[in-house]
Amino acid sequence: MILTGVLVNAIAVVLGSGVGLLFKKGIPEKITSSIMSGIGLFVLYVGAKGALGTEGTNGLVTILSMVLGAVIGSALDFDEKLTRFGESLQKRFHVAGENNTFAEGFVYATLLMCVGAMSIVGSMESGLTGTHDTLYAKSVLDGVTALLLTASLGIGVGFAALSLLVYQGGLTLAAQAVSGLLTPIMINQMTVVGSLLIIGIALNVLNITKLKVANYVLAPFVPLLLLQFFK
Repeated sequence: MILTGVLVNAIAVVLGSGVGLLFKKGIPEKITSSIMSGIGLFVLYVGAKGALGTEGTNGLVTILSMVLGAVIGSALDFDEKLTRFGESLQKRFHVAGENNTFAEGFVYATLLMCVGAMSIVGSMESGLTGTHDTLYAKSVLDGVTALLLTASLGIGVGFAALSLLVYQGGLTLAAQAVSGLLTPIMINQMTVVGSLLIIGIALNVLNITKLKVANYVLAPFVPLLLLQFFK
């Protein structure tokens, strides 16, 4: 089934978050703070590796993609909408005792698990070839990340599985539909832009910046348009 990889990924997030809940009250704050810093450093490594390790990309396309993505995302205020959606989930499911960490965990996890290079490449691999190896590997990483994030930020992290289903499922189906139009250069360019967003997430997790990364969520897809003009 073409969506098998996406479903496995979502289940891994839910299971990881469930295990993380078991440890949430038993971990001292100084340890959870260290865990978050460790996650932030790893995420920074993943983003830097993706941004610097992809060949054949165009720097001008990358910066224009970030700028255009930011303009569109800021105009539509994706960051605020995503935060409000997280808060509405908290109210809908009557999650008590989470305070602001429910929405924070939901937003962090959604961005971390959805805008990365593995998310884009894995979904496209599933849609184009019907193989799910990348998403299976991502499922392991996301499961562990969900466990650690939930231990620090609460059950909101687990609800990111909903975002993942919609985002990666949509990418997979779209890749299948336009398989004849995508080229390796397009995929590499999208990977670079997505990796820059991961770096932004890492800086936020490390409390270095407070970037509204969700406002850049369309940036990885802008190269599909720009590469029609930049060869």
